[in-house]
Amino acid sequence: MDKVSVGVIGTGHLGRFHALNYAQIPGVELVGVTDSDPEKAGKVAQEARCRVFANMDDMLAQVDAVSVAVPTDRHYGIVSEIFKAKKHCLVEKPVTATLDEADRLVRMAENAKRVFHVGHIERFNPALQALQGMRLNPRFIEAHRLAPFNPRGTEVAVILDLMIHDIDIVLSLADSPIENLDASGVAVVSDSIDIANARLKFKNGLTANLTASRISQKKMRKMRLFQKDAYISVDFDAKFSEIYALDDSGPEPDMILGEIGIGERKRRIVYRKPETGEMNALQTELKAFLNAVRHEPSTGVTGSQGRNALAVALDILKNLEA
Repeated sequence: MDKVSVGVIGTGHLGRFHALNYAQIPGVELVGVTDSDPEKAGKVAQEARCRVFANMDDMLAQVDAVSVAVPTDRHYGIVSEIFKAKKHCLVEKPVTATLDEADRLVRMAENAKRVFHVGHIERFNPALQALQGMRLNPRFIEAHRLAPFNPRGTEVAVILDLMIHDIDIVLSLADSPIENLDASGVAVVSDSIDIANARLKFKNGLTANLTASRISQKKMRKMRLFQKDAYISVDFDAKFSEIYALDDSGPEPDMILGEIGIGERKRRIVYRKPETGEMNALQTELKAFLNAVRHEPSTGVTGSQGRNALAVALDILKNLEA
């Protein structure tokens, strides 16, 4: 497949960025956009220099792949039609409103032999991408994802709005089933949970402590990884990571902080701040989706992985209700 023709369904805050980024990627033809609000779709189409389609069916007839950026409760109905039309799909997180819907879509994608990705954009954050060359085997993870109040997104609990980012990353790092889960949370300014904490214990011994809030004074998106001989701090907001390690055998460190031990048992404490350069996380995510469409190696979050993150998020909600 040479040039991939794509379309975007939903031209709100996220859908607009999907369209604008597709328009900048070489080897991609942004055919058009569609939205239940034609005026909004028209403005985005003008910005991205593409067509406006009156309905989804007309668009699907002319594209190879589609991005879906609509409210979660509409994901299943739209994505199922995309797979019926034998098109590839990337849908924004969370993958669906229910686990049953997610399972059905995963099966539909497999039966249609089409790519199914979920937009967990933090996987492509430069702070996390900077750690790709490092062996990560954390035994304890602490994550804080805090944000000032914003009415957008309050129709769902903070677990599905914010914490699910960290759930997905932790699941990718753990590569192990969850053995025990405990959670607490409270609704403060909306009708759903606004602040929550979840503690996940995995069968391989890893423990992850996740906190998410949308009623905080200051924004914070940090994850701290603790493993044998190393502490790694990941700042998703500032987009950088810091590594503190003992006897680091990697490239020359940025700084030697000191030594511990005595005699021949002395070990250096080293500091490193790995660089990734300028990186557009959304564009990197879209390129990973397009690579999969072209049957090339891809680091995109699959429908099954998005389904697993949703399953844990829903288990946390059940734990809170209990």
